[in-house]
Amino acid sequence: MNKFLSDLEPLARNAMRIMVGLLYWAHGGQKLFGWFGWENPVALMSRFGAAAIIEFVAGLLVIIGFQHRPAAFIISGEMAVTYWWMHVIGRGELWWWANRGEIPAVYAFVFLFIAASGGGNFSVDGWLEKRRSAA
Repeated sequence: MNKFLSDLEPLARNAMRIMVGLLYWAHGGQKLFGWFGWENPVALMSRFGAAAIIEFVAGLLVIIGFQHRPAAFIISGEMAVTYWWMHVIGRGELWWWANRGEIPAVYAFVFLFIAASGGGNFSVDGWLEKRRSAA
């Protein structure tokens, strides 16, 4: 069983990068363009506008795997700030079960993992690395 799961690791790493990137990118699309049932796009020159730009651009970079490690690091930081600013301070509760901050907390740590360990070789970065190695 261990060998089977170890063999799945490259596929799982790529699938996680693509899926969480897609979920995150969609939040940016909602805020910027009113996609997926969002009523009104946010003002670009606001904190939600800044968050939307990070979500859309960095999410897309993570999905395609181009400069995905620095993009994931930026996302991780944004989600940590979101947790503290919007959920801990905004709701006056430290714990996620009381402040409804589960999703930002999970995103912060998943994207930190991607930034630290990479998101797999099925990516633009992986393709560029193979080209550099072959040259």
